[in-house]
Amino acid sequence: MNGNWLLPEHLADVLPAEARRIEDLRRALLDLFRTCGFETVSPPLLEYIDPLLTGAGQDLNLKTFKLVDQLSGRTLGLRADMTPQITRIDAHLLNRPGVTRLCYCGPVLHARPSGLLASRELLQIGAEIFGYGGVEADLEIIRLAAQSLTVSGVENYRLVMCHDGLVQALIDSDPLASARGDEIIALLRDKDLPGLSALGLGSSPLAKQTVDALMALPRLYGERSVIEQARTILPSLPGVIEALDTLSTVFDAHASLAISVDLADTGAYGYHCGVTFSFYAQGWHDALVRGGRYDNVSLAFGRARPATGFSMDLRRVAMGAGPAPQSLAILAPASEDQALTAQIASLRAAGEIVVQLFPGEAAQHDEFVFDRELMHDGRQWVVCAVQTK
Repeated sequence: MNGNWLLPEHLADVLPAEARRIEDLRRALLDLFRTCGFETVSPPLLEYIDPLLTGAGQDLNLKTFKLVDQLSGRTLGLRADMTPQITRIDAHLLNRPGVTRLCYCGPVLHARPSGLLASRELLQIGAEIFGYGGVEADLEIIRLAAQSLTVSGVENYRLVMCHDGLVQALIDSDPLASARGDEIIALLRDKDLPGLSALGLGSSPLAKQTVDALMALPRLYGERSVIEQARTILPSLPGVIEALDTLSTVFDAHASLAISVDLADTGAYGYHCGVTFSFYAQGWHDALVRGGRYDNVSLAFGRARPATGFSMDLRRVAMGAGPAPQSLAILAPASEDQALTAQIASLRAAGEIVVQLFPGEAAQHDEFVFDRELMHDGRQWVVCAVQTK
């Protein structure tokens, strides 16, 4: 069988109706971000590999396509996440002294899919706030993420929060735990209680207090009362107390949302440092939006900055919103009559869709419903309703 038309696994074409829905949603979201004071930037799809992986974990490294630049001989990467690029722009190119709000939208490629149903080509859209370490920035970013889902037509979504500073405080309190940070984070994400319990065994066991606290985290999931429950269960470390206070503030500020806490839903070890969050909705098998605080990652670009933000896959959100409705359109005959040409131009300027047929062409479009047509009444070209047969 000739497979010239086959695409690699986990890649797909986007056909007209879906492509229009994605583009309409992209415009709506970037307009929303702009009304909130976010400036749009557009970094290149391809750049040197080191900046693309700055502050990221092994997971992002494995997802990044790598190739050799024939001009410089250096290794290039096809971005698998745009956040490091936006961080570079803020820290190195803009270099502003105060708060900077940036937004973006562009394709990212994954060498490996994140799941069985995941695409390897995503259209990532997101927003970041740089230069402000207070909880107010976290509140603004979460609010904007929720508005983005509403604009996207997603209903009945739920916000799930964690605080990576809390997890980091527990790990940092035990020198042996610090050396096994990535392993601990993976166990917490999987809610692997036997694996967490085994951290207290072997030749280099973690302290009992550390293991007990880590094993408590997967069970600390639910409504606001979980935060108060955590205060009685977890060690009274300064980082733990501060994290729980911050979660309380964020919870109260977004009380109108369906919201819960999951203290084991951590981000990348050593990357996120404060409130992290995900938005879930019925009908989607995984989080639609992920975000959180990642202070000082920009130090690798020469300037440490507080930062928080979120991103989502626009193609995935658009696909889940249902089929795009067809648009009403006007048919025009094949003619070079100047009056007809002027009438078509006038209608298009007014926002109407006008399709002028070629000689012998039959109108076949999935996107359009032709409910009107241009006809000559003997004096001029006029728009008439299509006569049904």
